[in-house]
Amino acid sequence: MYYYFKGKVAHIDTNFIVLEVNNIGYQIYTPRTESFVINEEMTIYLYNVVREDEQYLAGFTSLDEKKAFEALIAVKGIGPRTALTALSETNPNDLFMAIQANNVNYLKKLPGIGPKAAAQIILDLKGQLTHESKADINQYKEVREGLKGLGFKVKEIDDVLAKINIPNATNEEIFREALKKLRK
Repeated sequence: MYYYFKGKVAHIDTNFIVLEVNNIGYQIYTPRTESFVINEEMTIYLYNVVREDEQYLAGFTSLDEKKAFEALIAVKGIGPRTALTALSETNPNDLFMAIQANNVNYLKKLPGIGPKAAAQIILDLKGQLTHESKADINQYKEVREGLKGLGFKVKEIDDVLAKINIPNATNEEIFREALKKLRK
């Protein structure tokens, strides 16, 4: 329906902004309201969410962010509100890299995304957003077990693995990167 609006930010709330376009204020839900400034002229790329009980606009500052949102809502069990919440804590590049690298730990740290949803995201989106990876689905699990064997604590390991997004990486490369970060 709508592709984008260009207008002035008239109001900023917790999870939406009001964009004034030709003297009409549009309420637009967005992942990061803190990236907007009152009275700033903006172009917002839109997705019109229509459900049985509600209709609203979701807005994004870039086409990549909109693409990430559309990819997430295409995943079984992920709705528009969950996708917006998840995108509030990441950016499209990091999200796509995490999917490419089978990084379930990174995805689980996003708000509204649990272990099952993270696995479903990888299952549904891997290969659609980027090139195929050499990594297998158990890659981070194997690295995690190896690091546990060296005596590192599970929480420390999970925190480090959640920050590593290396597309097309082997287990050894991820293991070495994690080990470097754990030894700091």
